[in-house]
Amino acid sequence: MKLEMEKLDGGIVELKLAGRMDVQGSQQIDLKFSAMTSANNGRFVVDLAGVEFLASIGIRTLMLSAKAVKARGGKMVLYGPNPSIAKVLEMASVDTVIPVLQDRDAALSAVAATA
Repeated sequence: MKLEMEKLDGGIVELKLAGRMDVQGSQQIDLKFSAMTSANNGRFVVDLAGVEFLASIGIRTLMLSAKAVKARGGKMVLYGPNPSIAKVLEMASVDTVIPVLQDRDAALSAVAATA
């Protein structure tokens, strides 16, 4: 599992995930992902375009981080999941806690609106 971070204009942080968010993949990024979202108070867009598989442990990583960001007054938005990942997110009702959008521009607009 790969995790990259880029700081964007307006204090927005983009996190790009790629690979399999199964037990092994989630273990590889869990602490780093949590640390990135804890250290950077504010607004996050998470690119899921490179995620090939999403298990419940991966959903847990996303949900815990999003809830922690929200508790600090920030916002996290997921974007770009492929159709099978989008279906998993929908079935797990992730979209009731974390907005799931199809493209980067929509995600950036959604977090920018919280400024």
